[in-house]
Amino acid sequence: MQGYLWFIGKRALQLLAVIFFGVSATFLVTHLSPISPVEAALGRMTARSNSAPEAVQAMREALTAMYGVDQPILQQYGSFWVRLMHGDLGPSMIAFPTPAMTLVMRALPWTVGLLTVSILINFLVGNLLGALAGYNQNSRLLKGFGVIAMGLQPIPQYIVAFVLLIIFGFLWPVLPISGGFSMDVTTGWTWQFAGSVIVHSILPAASLVLVGFGGWFLGMRALVSNVVTEDYVTYAELAGVQRSTIVGGYVVRNALVPQLTALAMTLGGVFSGTVIVEQVFNYPGLGSLLIDAVGGGDFSLVLAVGTVSVTAVAVAIFIIDLLHPLLDPRVRAE
Repeated sequence: MQGYLWFIGKRALQLLAVIFFGVSATFLVTHLSPISPVEAALGRMTARSNSAPEAVQAMREALTAMYGVDQPILQQYGSFWVRLMHGDLGPSMIAFPTPAMTLVMRALPWTVGLLTVSILINFLVGNLLGALAGYNQNSRLLKGFGVIAMGLQPIPQYIVAFVLLIIFGFLWPVLPISGGFSMDVTTGWTWQFAGSVIVHSILPAASLVLVGFGGWFLGMRALVSNVVTEDYVTYAELAGVQRSTIVGGYVVRNALVPQLTALAMTLGGVFSGTVIVEQVFNYPGLGSLLIDAVGGGDFSLVLAVGTVSVTAVAVAIFIIDLLHPLLDPRVRAE
């Protein structure tokens, strides 16, 4: 037990380091960008008005002082961490004066829900069918799943999203193609609102599931195909051990550990794919919010989205990493 606690401590330090460098990289990318957030905000404010030059200059000076972009980069960096420790990254420029973190917290549950559902379906169904296909290599049905997986796996997620959009939005309009819920439904903890949210999430989730399923299926099938040739599996079969025990206790358990490592490595990629999918279906998650923030030159909002995203992905990888010593006794917590 003491060794496992020491393992947790080391992984926690790595988690803090990943978050620190990831958030710092997000800060540098935004502040070294040639896009001026002040000029972008002024452009939106004066686009539909005939403001006097003196008024425009006054607004420029006020925005510059408010966001501190006239300060040295190191001073801005220090101020950023101080504000971050207090959970305040300033107001959003595209939704002024709403705080940037408020917008992120509104969008975060949508992305977390979409990612959680799609990842669980991909991981559980893909690994289950892949394990069965690797153990029962003569099954025609499972071979058919393999062909489907190989066909879908290389396709980008946004291509699948556009195809689903065309099919269910125009050719066979039976599912909503935009938004997170119906506008005529009152938000709240009601069955009507929950049903509307589920229906609106079907197409975005399907875009992620159809592409992600193939990778998990093919990976698990290859792992199980190697495990079933091991001596201990052959001995268990000759000894008359139940088939379900062999598959679940011997084959799947040993093949699942590399899949957990793959899950940790693909979390960042899944999130990046969600950004485009959310934009395609106008889904009110972090992806759509990030694209709006980048397009509007809203550095505060970009930093808020980037900070929360880096932290969420790092924590998820940290939790998966802690499961390894519990699932595989060969992993030593030294």
